[in-house]
Amino acid sequence: MARELICLDNKHTSVEQMKMAYILEIIRGYLMPDLSRNLIHLRWLLKLVDFRAVGEFSWGSAALARLYLEMYGATRPNKLKIGGCLSLLQSWAQFRFLFLCPRMDHLYAFPLITRWNHSASYVGLPTSLEDIRLLLDQRSEAQFQWTPYEDSTIRAVIPDDYFQNLNIWHVKVPLVNFAIVEMHQSDRVLRQFGF
Repeated sequence: MARELICLDNKHTSVEQMKMAYILEIIRGYLMPDLSRNLIHLRWLLKLVDFRAVGEFSWGSAALARLYLEMYGATRPNKLKIGGCLSLLQSWAQFRFLFLCPRMDHLYAFPLITRWNHSASYVGLPTSLEDIRLLLDQRSEAQFQWTPYEDSTIRAVIPDDYFQNLNIWHVKVPLVNFAIVEMHQSDRVLRQFGF
């Protein structure tokens, strides 16, 4: 459908159409992927109708609300797939569950998620969902890295602006994504920042 909507092969394709196609691909493939990984819900296409308003939408909040909903659904034992922005979840997990983290030789950079764009060794790590669940269940709370940002090598690459006003980590707000409303409980995540 996207190819019919925006034809990039045409010589008369405008820069505006190329921007829309790129944004559509980011939404479909990265921010809001569904389980099929190749479809996009109509609600996101409707956000592109007024191209100038695209920047007014809180895409980060929407992606986080969608990911929360998918993670809630993934708690069912018979669940085999999960949608949402999995690279965000994967990066969060790899900084905290070191026993599931691939071995990396690459230094940290900001944004921290870019560290996982480089080659890594997955030797000895479980690949099936059942094995990962079992490994998580066998770990004690002490085996989780709750404060990864206290590591001086990580902290050194995070811009100082993020540490200037520590009150920004205390905000409790609802994350609204169409019919999905998730409360962002900052008190549940403050441990990672040493509070």
